[in-house]
Amino acid sequence: MKTMQTIAIIGASGSMGSALSKSLAKGNYRLLLCANDLDKVKAVAADIKKSYPTAEVEAIDCTREACWEADIIIAAIPFGAEQEMADKIREVATQKIVISIANPLNDTYDGLVTAPDTSAAEELQKLLPNSKVVKAFNTTFAADFATPVIDGKRADAFIAGNDGEALQTVSELVETAGFNPVVAGGLTVSRTLESMQQC
Repeated sequence: MKTMQTIAIIGASGSMGSALSKSLAKGNYRLLLCANDLDKVKAVAADIKKSYPTAEVEAIDCTREACWEADIIIAAIPFGAEQEMADKIREVATQKIVISIANPLNDTYDGLVTAPDTSAAEELQKLLPNSKVVKAFNTTFAADFATPVIDGKRADAFIAGNDGEALQTVSELVETAGFNPVVAGGLTVSRTLESMQQC
C-alpha cells in the first residue's frame, strides 16, 4: 500500500479550503488543516470526522508548523495573502509541492491584478524558489466539489507545472477530489488558466 502523504491546507476554513479538505479526506492522506481562526478550522475537522470517521485530520493554527510536517502544501488563500504565507514557509517548503489555487482577480472581478507576462502561480514560484509550485483547482468552484460528476462524466480540473513528478502527484490529488485531471502544460500556462476565471 502506498505511503500516506501529509497535506497541509492553508486557509482550510474558507469556502475553497474547506471544500478541498472534505474532498481529500476520503483519500489516503493525513490532513493538517490550518487557518488563523482555530475554532473555524476545528469545526471543519469535526465535520470531516463525522463523514469519514477514519480520516486522519488535525486542526492547527501555525502555518509554518503545518508546512514543516507536510509533504504537499495547498495554498487555499487569496493571491494577496501569498507573500505573507511564503515568508512564513520558505525554509520549510524546500523541494515540497505547493499548490496555488488563487485567481488574482481585481476588486470588480473583471480583470487580473497580475501583469500579462506572469501569473499568481509564477509569482508564488518566485517567492518559493526551492519549492515545486503547481497550479490546480483554480478553475473549479467550491460548490463543484459536492457534484464533480456531471451527466456521468467527471468534470475536468486543469493542472500546470514544471515538475513531472509533482504534476503526477497533483493529478492523483485531483482524482481523489473526484475530478478528471488535465495537465495543461508548464507553469506559464497558469496565465491562461487564471484568465479563464474572469467574468
